Amino acid sequence: MKKVTLGQRIGSILLTIILFLIAFVVIVPFLWMFVSSFAPNSDIVAINGGLFPKPSTLENYVNIQNNFNFFRLFANSLFIAITKTVIIIYTSALLGFVFSKMRFFGRDFLFGVVMSTMMIPWAVTIIPQYEMMQQFGWMDSYKALIIPSMISGFGIFLFRQSISGISDELIEAAKLDGASDFRVFHSLILPLSHNTIAALAIFTFLWNWEDYLWPFLMITTDEKQLLAVGLKAFNGQYGTDYGGLFAATSLAIVPVIIVYLIFQKQFIAGIATGSTK
Repeated sequence: MKKVTLGQRIGSILLTIILFLIAFVVIVPFLWMFVSSFAPNSDIVAINGGLFPKPSTLENYVNIQNNFNFFRLFANSLFIAITKTVIIIYTSALLGFVFSKMRFFGRDFLFGVVMSTMMIPWAVTIIPQYEMMQQFGWMDSYKALIIPSMISGFGIFLFRQSISGISDELIEAAKLDGASDFRVFHSLILPLSHNTIAALAIFTFLWNWEDYLWPFLMITTDEKQLLAVGLKAFNGQYGTDYGGLFAATSLAIVPVIIVYLIFQKQFIAGIATGSTK
């Protein structure tokens, strides 16, 4: 058994203290927001108040539905985030399988083209995509939110790296038993890629759940709007309903926390697998 030196123990203790301090700095704003969601707006903006306002009411949570139609926007965001996550996972896994296990002319060049799309800032493509959506007649439609983002360069890269580690002999054995490429993909590749699926699911769900600019540009009907855009309704011309905003935001982060808690072990393993070849 390797003996731990005094210097290593001190270093480990210092590292633990630093990590706790970083965690504290990250958690305190969320804790303050959650506590403030139970306080009236006057206590939140009070100059002579303490660091944390005194929680004393549930009115903020009641009003977000009565005045804001919170659960309708919440359901819209949940539908879009889940739909896009499922589609992106499937297309990324399928194309990752093609680029890692199939041999064809120009494969590496095409994969390079896919990777090059990750180097283009998304802001550069906003105007061309906006004009395309207008020409297609997809404005104020969920098609404008889902279809342009059905394929993810990052997801393809992640799955290609992961699937490259699956034995070619295993795939050949399945084909000798009569399995087609699609059968190999659905019955062999997908089950063996559950860690990568979990990692990409968390990333994709989070990105789409908090997406603001594109839904703001595409969706104009209030009933179709997403939660991230709808939160701006708490900002009035002469003031902001901080209590309602904090209550809505506290509920809005619940799905992200649930998704991460469910997939956290597979998420870490998937990132480790996707980062190596």
